Amino acid sequence: MKIVDVCAFYTPQGGGVKTYIDRKLRIGAALGHEIVIVAPGRKDGVEQRDGGRIIHLESPKLPFDRRYRYFAAAPAVHAVLDAECPDFVEASSPWRTTSIVADWQGDAPRSLIMHADPLAAFAYRWFGTIADRPTIDRQFTWFWDHMRRNAARFDMVICANRSFTQRLQDGGVPHVRTIPMGVDPGVFSPDRRNEDLRRDLLARCRLGPDAALLLGIGRHSAEKRWPMVIDACLRAGLNRPIGLVLIGGGRDQAKIVRHVRGNPHVHLLAPIMDRDLLATVMASGDALVHGCEAETFGLVAAEAAASGLPLIVPNEGGPAELARPACSETFATADVASAAEAIERLLAREPQELRRAAIANARTARTLDEHFRDLFDSYAACLRADRRAA
Repeated sequence: MKIVDVCAFYTPQGGGVKTYIDRKLRIGAALGHEIVIVAPGRKDGVEQRDGGRIIHLESPKLPFDRRYRYFAAAPAVHAVLDAECPDFVEASSPWRTTSIVADWQGDAPRSLIMHADPLAAFAYRWFGTIADRPTIDRQFTWFWDHMRRNAARFDMVICANRSFTQRLQDGGVPHVRTIPMGVDPGVFSPDRRNEDLRRDLLARCRLGPDAALLLGIGRHSAEKRWPMVIDACLRAGLNRPIGLVLIGGGRDQAKIVRHVRGNPHVHLLAPIMDRDLLATVMASGDALVHGCEAETFGLVAAEAAASGLPLIVPNEGGPAELARPACSETFATADVASAAEAIERLLAREPQELRRAAIANARTARTLDEHFRDLFDSYAACLRADRRAA
C-alpha cells in the first residue's frame, strides 16, 4: 500500500509524534509499504527518509506554541494528495487537518489518528474544578459537532486507549476503534540500568544512594501538571528522602523553575534527544511519576514500563491503562494529596519484589512495530472491503 499521513503535529524538534513517525517510516518500508508524510514546515521541500518521504509544506507557526506549525492552505495539501495517488490517507490531528483531509475529493479511504485529546488537555483541565464533564461537554457542543461531522467522512477513527475510544463513542463519534501504540523495539530495557548513573542523579538532588529516585519526563507545558508533580514529591519527601529529576523543556520552563524555588531535591535536566541515553536514564530510576491525564497513549509511561520502571500516574488517560497493580500506583487526577499518597504507597513496598514485578512487566511491553502491523492490517481489510463493495 501507499499510505499518505497528513501529520500536523510532526516537528523535527522531537516529541512523541516524531518518535511515532520515525518508526512508521522504517517499519512501513520493512513491511513493503510506501509511507509518505505531509508535514507543515519552515519551507517547501522533500526529505528522503528510511524508504519513505517527508513532504514539507511551507506553513505559519502556531501562535501559542512556536515549535509547531499548521496547514494554512487546504489546496496545497490537496495538490500533494492528488499527485501522490495514495491507497490510504491518514489525518493526524482532530483540528483543521481533519477537515482538510475529509474535503479532499480523492477516492482513497481515510483514517483519523487521534494523537490529541483536546477536551482532556484543555476544557476538562480548565473547567474541571467547577463543573462535571457532561456539563463541560454541553458547553463544547461545537467540538463534538466537528468530530461527529468529520468522523462520518472517515472510514475509521483510531484511538490508542480504550477509555478515549469509549468517550468518543459515547459522544456519538462514528467508526472509532482502539489500536494501542507501543515503544521503539530494542531500545528500552531493564538491562540498561546503571547504578553509577543513579548515584550521580541522586547526588545532583543532594541525596545519597539510599534515597528514592523519581523521574518526570516530558515537555514543560501546562497540561503536564509538573507543579502538581513537584508538590506531591516534596510532600511525600517529608517522610523519606526522595529526589525528583525532571527531564524536558518548553514554554513553561520558567514557571517550573520558579515553582521549584531552589529546592535542592528537585533537579532539572534538558531534553535528552539521544534515545539510548534516555533509555539508560529511565532504567536507572526507581519510578516514573507522571501528572498528565490527557495523554492519548502515554509514550513516556510506556517507555518507562519497558525500562523496568514502576509507574505513578493519574487514574485517567492513556498511562492509567499501562499501570499494572503489581508495579504501579494511580492517583486522582490533579490531586496533590492523592499523588503524594500514591508515591508513598509505591515506595513503601518491598523494593526487591517491586523490582521483580516491574522487570516482568517490562518483558511484556508492546512495540510500535506491533502497533503498525495491526494498523496496516486494518487498512488492508478496509481496502478489501471497498473492492468487494465496488
